[in-house]
Amino acid sequence: MSEKTPIKMLHDRVLVELDGEQGERRSSGGIVIPATAAMGARRLSWSRVVAVGPHARSVENGDRVLFDPEDKAEVEVNGEVYAVMRERDIHAVAAERLGDSATGLYL
Repeated sequence: MSEKTPIKMLHDRVLVELDGEQGERRSSGGIVIPATAAMGARRLSWSRVVAVGPHARSVENGDRVLFDPEDKAEVEVNGEVYAVMRERDIHAVAAERLGDSATGLYL
């Protein structure tokens, strides 16, 4: 995000940068899966948080968050596309500061 445009998120809103990887992706075996391939279920997306409102409790700038791309609103700032959502619409948070988490999951 540009330093020229300061943005302050309100309430529990979170602003995330959208990854350009929304198209084709690669399987763990190295197979390229085109963007046109149909998925049986909805596919969630990971993105990096760039701004957080004062009432967001579990998310900080720089965290990677998992969310449903259909539950977001997009906004363009200085030619970059971002998504705005409520904290409750985030399914998971991945961050180094969560290293003592009891889930046992590592990304």
